[in-house]
Amino acid sequence: MKSRSSSALDHLNLVAKLADLKEDHYRTLLTLSAMTELLMDKGILTPDELERKIASLDSELDELIVGALRPMP
Repeated sequence: MKSRSSSALDHLNLVAKLADLKEDHYRTLLTLSAMTELLMDKGILTPDELERKIASLDSELDELIVGALRPMP
């Protein structure tokens, strides 16, 4: 019976950690969105510049992932 209650407690702890991560993720995205809007409102960044940078970083990340998945010679 102990392993069952231990398993349930482990599951509960995992769910609590996931909830904390979701809250942290939400706060990070909220902060990033606010900063982006402020930069655009102040004319420091345009939506086109942001989109180009996003595309560039996404492409770089894809290349890194593909390179990491290739077998070493």
